[in-house]
Amino acid sequence: MRKLEQYYMSEALKEASRAFDEDEVPVGAVVVHEDRVIARGHNQIERLKDPTAHAEMIAITSAASCLGVKWLNGASLYVTIEPCSMCAGAIVLARIKNLFFGAKDPKTGACGSVINIVNHQKLNHRVKVSGGILEEECGLLLKEFFRKKRKNV
Repeated sequence: MRKLEQYYMSEALKEASRAFDEDEVPVGAVVVHEDRVIARGHNQIERLKDPTAHAEMIAITSAASCLGVKWLNGASLYVTIEPCSMCAGAIVLARIKNLFFGAKDPKTGACGSVINIVNHQKLNHRVKVSGGILEEECGLLLKEFFRKKRKNV
């Protein structure tokens, strides 16, 4: 694993930690373009009362705004967990070049675990995907969050 991939994933983990601190499911994302982070996002579903306020969606919207474009050609998205179908669809629509994720999501992962939207043959764009980057750290944050939730029930 390349050091640069680990660095950018550690930036996504910082965003996930922010979500954790805000009592949101701890998912974080960053968009990298031309070797610099241009956008960040973390889950804000509870805060905004918006089921679409996933880390990836917030980061993609912010990146498009930053660049003043609708397509993020050449950009890479780093996210702490494998994106769901909504986020995978947005990744394809935004024409993101590379997706790097930490932990797999065996229940809702749409980048290979359950389905594979980002590389579906009938869609007009495909994404280069690499999973398992800082997988243990990403997974531990999620496990701790849900352990804490079950304890408080």
